Amino acid sequence: MSYSQQYPRTTCVVFDCDGVLVDAVSSWRTLHDYFGTDNSLHLQRFIRGEISDVEFMRSDIQMWKQVQDPIYRDELFRAYSGVSLMKGAREVVETLKSHGIFVAIVSAGVDLFVSSIAAMLKVDDWIANGFVFNDDETLSDEGVCRLHATGKGEVISRLLKMNNLDAEGCVSVGDSEMDLSMHIEGSRFIGFNPSRESSLSAFENAGVDIIKRKDLSSILPLLVLE
Repeated sequence: MSYSQQYPRTTCVVFDCDGVLVDAVSSWRTLHDYFGTDNSLHLQRFIRGEISDVEFMRSDIQMWKQVQDPIYRDELFRAYSGVSLMKGAREVVETLKSHGIFVAIVSAGVDLFVSSIAAMLKVDDWIANGFVFNDDETLSDEGVCRLHATGKGEVISRLLKMNNLDAEGCVSVGDSEMDLSMHIEGSRFIGFNPSRESSLSAFENAGVDIIKRKDLSSILPLLVLE
């Protein structure tokens, strides 16, 4: 049975950003690479639910400031200059938009990076976590938590309601086990290029479609565009 026979027409596609729309596992990790720091220990604690999003962001910022303080907004922009779009990302978003499909980004990544990707791809809406800057454009000690990495479903539900869209026509695309929170009742989820073995296992256990190719255009045959 084809996807068009199984599912209603796709009316909304919600993407995670890091590892899905861009060829980088994490926009937070990109900054760690830039400053030469490693927060993998806290990452594992975060994935296990031992620390909150806010505590995790604060630990990142503390590490960077131990290397350099102050840190200016412009320097954070420069840190992202080498990050490229995922193969097929531009083609996919253009195809979706040409079919009148609502396209959004729901990311626990860094807002100043996600906003640039959202503008580049001309998506309809986006949300991400991020930073607080002081009056002199230097980075403060706190992050801004607009959504929890494991609570993206609440954001998507609000997004659908605001735009008079039904969950049945919504497809979310993510690369990690935490992104399974995007899979709200009635909707579909595609696991794209799983970022870890634990992500692949979680996708398999959830019984969702999985794309193992590092080419976002691979999701198009799984959507109902007409």
